[in-house]
Amino acid sequence: MIEHDVLIVGGGLAGCRAALEIVRTDPDLSVGLIAKTHPIRSHSVAAQGGMAATLKNVDETDSWEAHAFDTVKGSDYLADQDAVAILTQEAPEVVIDLEHMGVLFSRLPDGRIAQRAFGGHTHNRTCYAADKTGHAILHELVSNLMKYGVTLYDEWYVMRLIMEENQAKGLVMYNLIDSEIQVARAKAVMFATGGYGRVFNTTSNDFASTGDGLAMTAAVGLPLEDMEFVQFHPTGLYPVGVLISEAVRGEGAYLLNSNGDRFMADYAPSRMELAPRDITSRAIMREVAAGRGLHPDGTAGGPHVHLDLRHMGKETIMQRVPFAWEEAHRLVGVDAVYDPMPVRPTAHYSMGGIPVNTDGQVRRDANSLVEGFFSAGETACVSVHGGNRLGSNSLLECVVYGKRTGAAIAKYISNKPLPNFNEQQYLQAAKARLQSLLDQPGEHRIQAVRQEFQDCMTEHCGVFRNATILQAGLVKLQSIKQKATQVYLDDKNTCWNTELTEAIELQSLLTIGEVILTSALNRKESRGAHYREDYQTRDDPNFLKHTLAYHSREGVKVDSMPVVLNQFEPKERKY
Repeated sequence: MIEHDVLIVGGGLAGCRAALEIVRTDPDLSVGLIAKTHPIRSHSVAAQGGMAATLKNVDETDSWEAHAFDTVKGSDYLADQDAVAILTQEAPEVVIDLEHMGVLFSRLPDGRIAQRAFGGHTHNRTCYAADKTGHAILHELVSNLMKYGVTLYDEWYVMRLIMEENQAKGLVMYNLIDSEIQVARAKAVMFATGGYGRVFNTTSNDFASTGDGLAMTAAVGLPLEDMEFVQFHPTGLYPVGVLISEAVRGEGAYLLNSNGDRFMADYAPSRMELAPRDITSRAIMREVAAGRGLHPDGTAGGPHVHLDLRHMGKETIMQRVPFAWEEAHRLVGVDAVYDPMPVRPTAHYSMGGIPVNTDGQVRRDANSLVEGFFSAGETACVSVHGGNRLGSNSLLECVVYGKRTGAAIAKYISNKPLPNFNEQQYLQAAKARLQSLLDQPGEHRIQAVRQEFQDCMTEHCGVFRNATILQAGLVKLQSIKQKATQVYLDDKNTCWNTELTEAIELQSLLTIGEVILTSALNRKESRGAHYREDYQTRDDPNFLKHTLAYHSREGVKVDSMPVVLNQFEPKERKY
């Protein structure tokens, strides 16, 4: 059996920052970090735009209170305000800490860290490294983990959380190279497995973002929080869906319809292209629905709009947003110096997740916690984003709450013994599960079932929703779940069997999809990214509360939890 003081699942920013904080606190602690890709290939490297912090390098009138208000307003008042206060107060400190680690932030002429505008923020507070910020930060964190001797289990897949007597005790995982199964135990387990964008057919998320950590959490009877709130980023490159960073609009790009109009003037005149993402995404889809979208040949009535950088000039484009230019040129053959980019909303970010307190400890319900189980980053819901996340707050959450959760874990495990459980029981169950997938005769290909599921989620739980569409989606999902029990694998080998991993990931996706649909059907209001055409206004008396959804074979049971309101009174959200 593998043994560590702490096991962290996920090699992105939150997991790496937590691991670093643990070994900084006590270098003698043994930390194992497990990731199904190499940490440098975690989805955090795709984060482009930056991270918000009130450094006041560009705007001296900025304050943590202003950052907190922008975040709470952007969340449509569903964010927990105690968690937001921690996020915004600790932001400057963590940015400086990253700089001291060696993160190469972009600079002002006088050498200070540069800060740019971002959607929903009233001040220029987003620190950045060109448009490759996540990449710059993660490289330094992983380098530091190697320096401190953290054990990396890269390209291992975690199948199961071992939880007994309300205590997380370990994990079951297998090596992707040869399918070797191992059981691991630890005094504390942390999930930092990222989002679940692959629930949808068009997403900015990488292929590994399949919601494994959330599905494993649901499998042991724990709730998932606010899963109906899925952010669709306004500017996914059409038709591939990859992200064109909000940094491009922060640097001055325009959104144009088929008439050449900057249509955001009709939807958010005070913020224009830098309105919050939910508002901008709905605006684009309304323009398309009204026939003011464009076809690839530039004619009206098509499925996308234009993101126009031409007026910014070649020097600014290549200096400030080179990766965005590169993506458009490489993937759709558009040279953004001379032609506008085709964009439309793409599934991007998970506001909901595993419910945790402000120390990252996982909640069993609204009033109690799970022993030895922690979570942070996109896979967790603390909740600092509520109904809608502001751009450049996600990297910040990963670093602030990764650090904070790591510190809490180091304190929690002090003088605690390693837990005991029957290793063979879990080992045999895991072997039987993998073998049954390999032996299953089946009649459906995994890719076909997954595609049908992703199409179902996109059609029935997208930017616009209503009861009829959501209920039809749930009915269709039951049929897809039945097909998923009858998939077959062509590859029967144990060596680097990607089909085997995809078969397990499919189960994770189906679990997450059912929770999203049920939670969305239950929330009979429009708030943030959750927009109901049959309930078009926010309903604070009945729905100013968090959703707690419990998944089981019988279906999804929905409960609730109060929102922490201790600083800003909910008001109508206008931009």
